[in-house]
Amino acid sequence: MKFILGKKIGMSQMFDEKGNLIPVTLMTAGPCVVLQQKNKEKDGYEAVQIGFEKIEKKEKIGKSMKGKEYKVIREERGETGKNVGDEIKIDLFKEGDMVKVAATSKGKGFQGGVKRHGFSGKLSATHGNKHEHRTIGSTGCRFPQHVIKGRKMPGRMGGERTTVKNLKIVKIDAQNNILIIKGAVPGRTGALLEIRG
Repeated sequence: MKFILGKKIGMSQMFDEKGNLIPVTLMTAGPCVVLQQKNKEKDGYEAVQIGFEKIEKKEKIGKSMKGKEYKVIREERGETGKNVGDEIKIDLFKEGDMVKVAATSKGKGFQGGVKRHGFSGKLSATHGNKHEHRTIGSTGCRFPQHVIKGRKMPGRMGGERTTVKNLKIVKIDAQNNILIIKGAVPGRTGALLEIRG
């Protein structure tokens, strides 16, 4: 199991070996610390609890946080082969590895059906149509005389957990804990990322 937490720095572009320009995302990854090992006998399942970004200010550490003074704590099922107190670093991955990245996507607020679901728009732009080009049209039917659950309608868009798979690691800067991945990953700049190998 390869699992590490990181933060999105932003997007850029670079050239590959063939001279092609490729879009890349830069992110900091780790170091993370193993805080707890969960097992089937005691907890009912096997998992590893890891912490990311240690809290340095003493006034920010509460009584219940003793021994786990980290801003972010996440659990990952499976075995890492690490013990409590061990560090998980960026050297877990190699250049050319395929990873999947999970994060909370950018919130876009309340949006209409055309933007949210890719509707084409109800009517043509001619013959007296006014303020109807991006409306969703009829939402109900004669039977059962109410709007059926799950209907695609305007509403809140984004701000959901999103996973992007099959992303290739282009470059690793082990000294600065920076991971460069081909393509885009979800989330705003500074968003927490879960990187799995």
